[in-house]
Amino acid sequence: MNRASHKPLLLAAVFAVAAGIFPPREAGAQGPVPFREYESFEGADAAAPIPPDWNIPQEFVVGRLMYPGGRFGRGGSDWTQGRTSWTDDYPKGDRTFVTMLRRFTRTQVRGVEQPINPDDGGDLYYYPFMVVGLAQAWQLTDAQAAKIREYLLRGGFLFCDSFFGERNWNTFEESLKRIFPDRPIIDMSDDHPIFHVVFDLPQMTKVQIPNANSIGYGGGFMRGTPRWRGVEDEHGRLVMLIAYNNDVMDGWQWADDPRYPGDKANLALRLGINVAMYSMTH
Repeated sequence: MNRASHKPLLLAAVFAVAAGIFPPREAGAQGPVPFREYESFEGADAAAPIPPDWNIPQEFVVGRLMYPGGRFGRGGSDWTQGRTSWTDDYPKGDRTFVTMLRRFTRTQVRGVEQPINPDDGGDLYYYPFMVVGLAQAWQLTDAQAAKIREYLLRGGFLFCDSFFGERNWNTFEESLKRIFPDRPIIDMSDDHPIFHVVFDLPQMTKVQIPNANSIGYGGGFMRGTPRWRGVEDEHGRLVMLIAYNNDVMDGWQWADDPRYPGDKANLALRLGINVAMYSMTH
């Protein structure tokens, strides 16, 4: 069995979304959940207008994993209703990223992201690429972890981002081990294809994409040594990129703010494009 053996399952689902044909993945599944938007715990800082073409089906949709865990302000307590940790940099960061995917690739990308609740039947199988914001905070149930494991082994991909420090790593790893109890977490090398598939990003593993709070947005924390890590499937395909001691999605969210370093915002967006395209071609 070759490395890409599972990919057609999820690629077919993506093109099915564009065509309006939704093959069910589980008993009772009736196709993907319609677009929905939630309030971010960051409030106006992460708000973004819904583009006029939001409801036009396209080949590729940026998924955002919803998950239990994390409690923040603005009344957030029910993770299924937003305003908790999974809404980090959302939706502004996601929509900036969509704009860049449209500008620098030929992929037909939907104008809005899709928040994906892993408890919604087989909905996640329609989206081969998902971002995980503030990944330190996820507290997956065993059932959610099992479903995400199946999703990854079928050809899906997770981009886990926005967390710093050993304590947060340990919390993140606890849920990761529920997904893959027997898979090693590897340190990425600069020559890995994910850093070169569209943009050539040499020395990427030595670069840190900063959290906005660490560069003058009201705080001086969240630094640490950048670590780029990942998990592979049994065929050697990378199924998860982990940006530890990094905040790539802050680079997306604050890309148009002069206080955020322009070179780091550009790098964050180029990396995101690489990760999304890797997920579709490997």
